[in-house]
Amino acid sequence: MAATPQGPPLAPTAPQDTRRFAFVASVDVSSWEIVFVLHGLTFTQTNGHIYFVFILLLYLFTIFINLTLVFAIALEKMLHDPMYLFLCNLCFNGIIGASSFYPKILYDILFDSHVITYIGCLTQVFVIYSYIYCECTNLTVMAYDRYVAICKPLHYHSIMTTNNMWTLIFLTWLFSWLECGIGMGLLVRLPLCNINIDKLYCSNWAVVKLSCIDTTLNNIYGFIQIFFHVSQFTFIVISYLNIIRACLHSRAHRSKFTQTCLPHLIILTNFLISLLFDVMYARYGSNTSLLALRNIMAVEFLVVPPLVNPIIYGMNLSQIRNRVGQMFNRKVAV
Repeated sequence: MAATPQGPPLAPTAPQDTRRFAFVASVDVSSWEIVFVLHGLTFTQTNGHIYFVFILLLYLFTIFINLTLVFAIALEKMLHDPMYLFLCNLCFNGIIGASSFYPKILYDILFDSHVITYIGCLTQVFVIYSYIYCECTNLTVMAYDRYVAICKPLHYHSIMTTNNMWTLIFLTWLFSWLECGIGMGLLVRLPLCNINIDKLYCSNWAVVKLSCIDTTLNNIYGFIQIFFHVSQFTFIVISYLNIIRACLHSRAHRSKFTQTCLPHLIILTNFLISLLFDVMYARYGSNTSLLALRNIMAVEFLVVPPLVNPIIYGMNLSQIRNRVGQMFNRKVAV
């Protein structure tokens, strides 16, 4: 019997579930055509649509309440004080933070997709980290504004002038983009040997861990960033220690603290705890344990602050609450 001719081995068929896709061999990939596989989504097609509807409604509501406060402050001249414009900047940044996460996760759930292109991954990293850095710096500026308003009330209008206010807002965005741009430059230079990201979205450190070469420079820059933002947190703590000391001697200051400083502290504490957990676990935690907790804490600072910030300030500040009420009453009347 004649032997059957041996042809070249057939290429393996592509797996149906992209979550099972992985590199077969360690390859130095320098092409911008690379596609990452995101791990972390655990749901079935049966309940996928329920998740999609719930997350979509949450995203739309987050955008709605942030835009409401942005327009309420921007269209009301009486709300153009530094405190309100810093809050407006915080809400605008919240829209950016929410939009860096929600659209991609909605797409993944709807189409059962768990991949992202290299360009898409870098874009998500840039937007997410721009949001994080801007949030930290903006919260620091807001703490400084409250410190001057309560501890140096007679000098407030000479210190927080219109020019100084807009300069602080401009520098908040400039430093955030500059800080993020340097990190992105260090990230782009790395050749990659893997495509599996153990996260719901792209993050800087998750991509750095896929590198084929030494990442000491990225580590050093990461620790510089941590030191810088810890310094910001230290400045906030010192500011609030002085604010609390001033409030002990004045009932008016205590009222101002409750109205403006307490919401700021709640927002700051929530943001820092979730961000610190995500950063520390990404660097030193195990990828095989606490998956549900990791997913929750990894998205908490992208979901909760943009949702809660406008609610807390909108409910606590009567000027904003009244302005929002006027906006909707006017629409209803029309």
